This record gives sequence, C-alpha cells and structure tokens, in this order.
Amino acid sequence: MKPFVGAIFDLDGTLLDSMDVWNEIDRIFLSRRGISVPEDYLQVVAPMGFRRAAEYTVERFGLPESVDALIEEWDALAIEAYQTRVRLKPGAREYLLQLKRQGVRLAVATASREAYFVPALKNNGIYDCFEAFTSLAEVERGKGYPDIYWRAAEKIGTAPAGCVVFEDILAGVRGAKAGGFYTVAVYDRHADADRLELERTADRCIRDFFQLLEEDSCPASR
Repeated sequence: MKPFVGAIFDLDGTLLDSMDVWNEIDRIFLSRRGISVPEDYLQVVAPMGFRRAAEYTVERFGLPESVDALIEEWDALAIEAYQTRVRLKPGAREYLLQLKRQGVRLAVATASREAYFVPALKNNGIYDCFEAFTSLAEVERGKGYPDIYWRAAEKIGTAPAGCVVFEDILAGVRGAKAGGFYTVAVYDRHADADRLELERTADRCIRDFFQLLEEDSCPASR
C-alpha cells in the first residue's frame, strides 16, 4: 500500500459495524407512517449530511413533519443504539492502535452526528486514537466531493498526497479520489450493490482490517 503519514476514516460501515442499526431505524421510522423502506434509500442517503438526509426523507415521502421533528425522532431511535450496541468492524481497533504506535496522524470524516459516534468510539476504546473529527455539517457538499476529506486532512496537518482515506461507500471513494487521496474501500455488505464499481474505483479494497495487519501494511514515510 502507498506510504502515508495521515489516515482519514469514515465511521458507519467502515470502522463501525452500524449499518444494521440504520436499517432498523429506517424500518421503524417509515413503518410508523405505513411506508416500506425502498431498496435504494440507505444507499441514497449515506453520502449526505445528516440534515440533508432528513430534508431528502421529508421530500421523498411527502412527510408532514418538519425536518427538526424528524431529526428528533431519529435521535430517539439512534442514540441508545450507538451508546450500547454498535461495535467495531473486524480488526479495526487493532489496526488503529498499530497506526497510532507508528506515529500516523488519524482523523475521522463522517456524516454521523457527534451525539452518536462519540459514545460508540469511547465504548470501543478508540476515541483517543484520533486527533480530529470532521462532519459533513462543516462543509458545503456531501461525500461525493472532496471537501470533507480536505478539511480532515487540514486539521491533522497533512497534504492529500500523503494521506489515505478509508471508506465503505462508492460516493466517498470517488470524492476522496477527486481530492487527490489514496483510497481504500472497506467491505460492508450493505454496499454490495456497488461492490464491482468500488473495486474498480478504489486504489485498494480490503475485506477487513485484519487483512492489513497480516500484511503489516503500514506507512513507510516516517
């Protein structure tokens, strides 16, 4: 793998095994309104910022609720799950700790809300691995664009050319590559529809983080 001095990680579906939680939240939320979850829904909203996803949901389904009311309901469903049930993807903790020992500067770039991801990262013992956290609320555009990755790299003082981005969704990989980053696609079954295109687009694809540990895949530019 390309030598790097910084690493930027997506959370949901990449470090956090949380997509089943969102499938369940979507099912509960929409079933309360007599709506079945469309097959493409999670894929469409995944690259969006949290508020934009709420706006899209109101628009798509013609809901009478305000965006703020929808977010409040999502919060009620999601916060408990992130505090108690969300676990890490295989090998994630071990790989992060290895990178930290090697002096790699680590950052998060996520569409998630701080109220969700901070408890999950702390409960799983990796919160202190990161120097910086960046959410889509801080930038103009979604994960199909490089803005969030540029902002994360800026926070840890690394240039895109010396930084790797770990993502599970196609839009994220495309956005990071457009920004000049080396990209690693992390397998998540919820992105199976885009799997072939992910393999064609990303610089590297991995099944899990144990794969990198077995290869001792680590930065050489220290």
